[in-house]
This record gives sequence, C-alpha cells and structure tokens, in this order.
Amino acid sequence: MHCFDVSLSIICPCFNEEGTIKMFLEKLIPIMQNVQRPYEIIFINDGSTDNTLNVLLKAKSKNPQIRILNLSRNFGKEAALTAGLEHAMGEVVIPIDADLQHPPEIIIEFIKKWEDGFDVVVGKRTVRTGEGVIKKLTAKYFYKFHNQISDVEIPYNVGDFRLMSRKVIEALKRLPENQRFMKGLFAWVGFNTAVVEYEQAPRAAGKTSYNGLKLWDFALDGITSFSTLPLRIWMYIGFLISFLSFLYGSTIVINTLILGVDTPGYASMITVILFLGGIQLIGIGILGEYIGRIYKETKKRPLYIIEKEY
Repeated sequence: MHCFDVSLSIICPCFNEEGTIKMFLEKLIPIMQNVQRPYEIIFINDGSTDNTLNVLLKAKSKNPQIRILNLSRNFGKEAALTAGLEHAMGEVVIPIDADLQHPPEIIIEFIKKWEDGFDVVVGKRTVRTGEGVIKKLTAKYFYKFHNQISDVEIPYNVGDFRLMSRKVIEALKRLPENQRFMKGLFAWVGFNTAVVEYEQAPRAAGKTSYNGLKLWDFALDGITSFSTLPLRIWMYIGFLISFLSFLYGSTIVINTLILGVDTPGYASMITVILFLGGIQLIGIGILGEYIGRIYKETKKRPLYIIEKEY
C-alpha cells in the first residue's frame, strides 16, 4: 500500500484507553463511511498498561481499515503522535484523541475546508468542558507568555485536533529534533490555515494521564523549544545587578573616606551574598535546561520504537 491509496488518515495516540476505544469507533466509523473516501485509522498504543492493545486487536478484526502501531514502551504523546504522522499514508491526516473530547463529527467540516483549498484546518475550542479552573487559567497564561517571547505564535485553545495535507506532513517529517513540542512544530511549518470552532466535551471514560508535573514539563518544553529569551534575560539581570552593586559600592566608599561614616558590614554582606547566590543558581538552572536539551539531541536516539505493527 502506498500514499494516496487511502485519502484520509486518522491518527489516534492511546495510553490506557480501554474504556473509550469502543465508544470512539462507534462514533467515528459511520462518519468516515459517510465521507465516502478511502480511509485508515491508525492507533498508536503508547505502552498502555491496561487492556488497550487487546481491545484494539478485537476492533481491527472487525474493521480492516484499522492499523495498530504498538510501541515498545511509553514514549509520551508527542512521540506517539509523531509515529502516527510518519506512518500515515493518506492525502490528508487528522490527529484526534480517543477520549471523545474531540468530536469526530467535526472531521466533515475539516474536509470541506480542505476541499476549499486550505492545507491546515485547526479545531479551536470555544468551551473547555471537563477541565478545572486552575488548568484553564494556567493554559491561558502559558500561551500568552509563550507567544510574547517566541517568534512562533501558537493560537490559544488550539490543540492537536486538526487536518493537515500531505505537503504539511512532509514538511513536519523534515524536522529532526528529538525533544518535540508538536503544537509549536505545527505552527512553525505554516501553510494556509482555516479555523473550525467546536465545544470540547468531557472525557467519555477514564481519566487524563496529564498531572501537574507533566503539564509543567510540557510548558518548559514549549518555551525552551522556541525561544532563547530566558537565557538573554539573565544576561540583562546580571548587567543590572552589577550596575546597582557599583552604585552601592561607590556610596560606601564616599561615606567612609569623605564623610567618615562607619558602615556595619555583616548583615548587609550576608544578604547580598545570599541574594546573588540565589540569582546565580536560577541562572545556572535555566542554562542547564538548555544544555540538557542539547545533550539529548546529540545522542540522536530514535524518538520511538515500534514493537509490532498489526
């Protein structure tokens, strides 16, 4: 089978989704049949520890359009999504989550926009049902902060749910980095883009695997992947502290030599040492974050390993 033997490729990374796959396919397959184009549904089993693989195999036995990429362990959603994009054969590719927060019926609107000439059609959430207030606020301010410091603007409330033409997929496949922030990469490649709005539904079953720590790591990946401003900021802070230190030192010299004012030293010295020590450690930490990314990239390890394709 070669590219364009299928017209549409649906990409669905899965991690412990045994409770949602059946419901997801019950909604998705009738929609794909109504589209009346050759299609494939690629599930990427990202090291699930539950019964996800067996559920997928059972579904494949009933629907030959289903393909399963079983990864050797959990590599993370970004790697699983990349695996799906690299193995998709369709003229257009649509990543979607199996938890039904992305409504499959929107795919029809995606295809209409693509037929109108758009290479990218993104799904924009107007309502983020099933998410707490804190998560909504942190997501909002993360994207605001990211777009302020980065040359690549990521639209707010736009995730991985989108349609991409084959030329977009081929452009993404040329990006070699190991530490991948897919939302940023999608925005970086560009192409003419349309927007389709939808209301995000709550998860059909199960619970999200993204906790606070994973979201924090995800935010760091996004910032360090597309901006060096955090490094530059600490250079400016260093210049500012040096200038203020010079002014303070000059004041002490003038007071001591000219005015004869005795300056008690211990408390102020300890305060300054602790302050500067903290500043240095923060700067080293930020520098270390970038060096760590360089270290991982130079190893050139594969982004994922496929244990078996079904």
